[in-house]
Amino acid sequence: MGEVVAGPWTWWTVAITALAAAVLHAVIRKGQGWACTALLGASRRAKLPPGDMGWPLVGNMWAFLWAFKSGKPDDFIASYHRRFGRIGLYRAFMFSSPTIMVTTPEACKKVLMDDGGFVPGWPKSAVTLIGNKSFLCMTEEEHRRVRKLTAAPINGLDALTSYLGFIDQTVVSTLARWSEAGKEIEFLTELRRMTFEIIVKIFMSGADERTMKTLEGSYTDLNLAIRAMAIDLPGFAYHRALKARKKLVSVLQGVLDERRAASAGRFAGTNVDMMDRLIEVKDEYGRMLEDDDIIDILIMYLNAGHESSGHITMWATVLMQENPEVLARAKAEQEEIMRSIPPTQKGLTVKDFRKMEYLSQVIDETLRIINVSFLAFRQATRDVDVNGYLIPKGWTVQLWYRSVHIDPQVYPDPQKFNPSRWEGPPPRAGTFLPFGLGTRLCPGNDLAKLEISVFLHHFLLGYKLTRTNPKCRTIYLPHPKPVDNCLAKITKVSDGY
Repeated sequence: MGEVVAGPWTWWTVAITALAAAVLHAVIRKGQGWACTALLGASRRAKLPPGDMGWPLVGNMWAFLWAFKSGKPDDFIASYHRRFGRIGLYRAFMFSSPTIMVTTPEACKKVLMDDGGFVPGWPKSAVTLIGNKSFLCMTEEEHRRVRKLTAAPINGLDALTSYLGFIDQTVVSTLARWSEAGKEIEFLTELRRMTFEIIVKIFMSGADERTMKTLEGSYTDLNLAIRAMAIDLPGFAYHRALKARKKLVSVLQGVLDERRAASAGRFAGTNVDMMDRLIEVKDEYGRMLEDDDIIDILIMYLNAGHESSGHITMWATVLMQENPEVLARAKAEQEEIMRSIPPTQKGLTVKDFRKMEYLSQVIDETLRIINVSFLAFRQATRDVDVNGYLIPKGWTVQLWYRSVHIDPQVYPDPQKFNPSRWEGPPPRAGTFLPFGLGTRLCPGNDLAKLEISVFLHHFLLGYKLTRTNPKCRTIYLPHPKPVDNCLAKITKVSDGY
């Protein structure tokens, strides 16, 4: 058969179709940009930072999700750098809202420290899952009140001292159990289970095994949808998460009802946990918390108290073993601490924890390079000028902590795991944001570092991690983790003492 040759009209048709598609693409995106900014008026619109508003309805979410799901999470913000320069503020349409993305330390600091100009602005889907009465959306006054009521029992010296014994015992017994089993485990899954056991003990001592398993399973489904698109249809993560939220509320309400019924005399003893304190606490005006307040506070704290801790503990362990010089220095510090402990002392003390200076640097470097909490949300309560650009009243602000933490102008060679970069004076405000900044700083940051430090202390002294798939691919939503959940074997190499 003879070769079929495309005629001239065929090529013209292809060219015209491609041109028409390009023009239509540009017109649609320009129309989306106009629709999102039309109400601002010409003078305010001219002061917006550069950027684009993506496509109707979905905005820039496809590009965001593609970057994170393809294993190249930094490509999303990098595309704005290439097109508009490294100016630190860009307009976009994210999570169904006109948004200003903030990516530099100075701009992040200005937003986070301005409580009058900005309030929490998390997507409605995230607020629905965590709770309307959680810290995610409390007013400034209510946040200040509830934080004051709960801060000391979580991060205070007396609280950390009382929790340390249980954390220490749990870590020791868990490591021993893993090593004695002599088989592979999903290291991340088991760490999350351990940190969940610890946080439930702190907040709800006495929870039975059935309650623990129900809560743990529900939190897994909840976390998978915190940054997912809010599609409430069977088969989607958000749909499963809504069901998980209902189950969490039901379980916590049941425990709360039991506590209230048996509240008489509970405070006569010493076995008082966070739920007890939330039931009994009063502010200076005698106001007490309602059940829905307590439930949403518990959902938030129980989630934050185990999820991030488990991930950072895993990554710190992995990164140290991938960097033998860091591992050796961290281990030497822990051995020195052990030599200074009196023979009569049982377990670690807060004083020992305060001596773990290099280990603290290891944890901070892990927090920086892994970016478990890679962004935060605010909403402008008025027009605000940041670095010469307008953030309009009512717009969402996304604070891209990840971009700050990997900025080579802030951290030389940012992809290198280098705990020694934390030696010397503390980082400049706005350059290190794993727990946020200002009045909304994560209220459980000291407890989280205590948990992580105790685990790494015992691991360094007596154990080794052997990964089954050391080159395993990393996924980045909702948190960075190996796709195999760090399948590995834990081996005991010494008694550690």
